[in-house]
Amino acid sequence: MARLALLLTSIAANAMPIPALASDCVSTSEIAASRAHWATVRNQPVAASENEKACRAFAVSFYESVTTRQAAATCIRSNDRQRDLAALDLEIEAFNAAIASKCGG
Repeated sequence: MARLALLLTSIAANAMPIPALASDCVSTSEIAASRAHWATVRNQPVAASENEKACRAFAVSFYESVTTRQAAATCIRSNDRQRDLAALDLEIEAFNAAIASKCGG
C-alpha cells in the first residue's frame, strides 16, 4: 500500500510542472529578439531556385515560434504575458500566411 501511495504521489508531482521555476520560460527581450530574426526570415527575397530552401526556413521558424509561444504561455513570471502571447500569435499567423502563399501549403 505504501508503494502504491508513493507511486501515485510521484506521478502527480511529475504531472504538475511549476511554471515559475520552469527552465523554458521566455523573457520579453528574448521574444523581441526572436521576432526580429523571424521578420528577417520572412522578408528575405526568395529566388525561384531557392524556393524549397525558403519553405524549409519558414517551416523551421514556424515551429520555433509555436514552441516559444508554448513556453511563454506556461510561464507566469512576465507582467507582459498577454502582450507577449499576442505578439507571438501574430508571428505564427505570419508564418502560416508565408507558407500558404509561397510554399503552396
